Amino acid sequence: MTLSIPGQAKRRLLHTRQVICTGFERDDGMFDIEGRLLDTKAVDTDFPYGTVQANGVLHYMRVTMTVDRGLVIRKIHAVSEQAPTPVCDQINRAYGALVGISIGPGFRKRVAERVGGVKGCTHLTELLGPMATTAVQTMAPLMRMQQRQRAAQDPAYQLPGHWVIGTCHAYHPDGDAARRANEWQPIEDPAPAP
Repeated sequence: MTLSIPGQAKRRLLHTRQVICTGFERDDGMFDIEGRLLDTKAVDTDFPYGTVQANGVLHYMRVTMTVDRGLVIRKIHAVSEQAPTPVCDQINRAYGALVGISIGPGFRKRVAERVGGVKGCTHLTELLGPMATTAVQTMAPLMRMQQRQRAAQDPAYQLPGHWVIGTCHAYHPDGDAARRANEWQPIEDPAPAP
């Protein structure tokens, strides 16, 4: 489905980019975050190394990132299954330089330092942003449940504010959504704590 814009001119589809990220809890207590980027051309498109036929794939790249409960990257694997040059896949191993960095404030800067520009692939590096967000979304309910369990067992433990507060307009620290996020108690545990 496409967004209809009032008074919009007629248009012709030329390019589609799909980014899909998924988060998995592993049985060893770690988490796998998988990202896939797919670029397709709706019309025949010429490139220096050939032509991508209409409805053909220009880019198909995948990254699997294993993170621990502290959102530290413990393992990463990048694959360029389809790319516009025969040398694109030669940089995939460079993403191993991200092992040991933490997803959180400054993440994009640390990624750019290690695999930005000619040190990496534009598309693989771009995919890491939504993957980082997916990692946080994957783990947030589990981390919040662990905090609540700790608070129930330890009266001295101060339950931190919900992670989403202050991240956007809706969750302004003084707003109703922030208050509700801090007070919200899930009916049941989304997953058992290790």
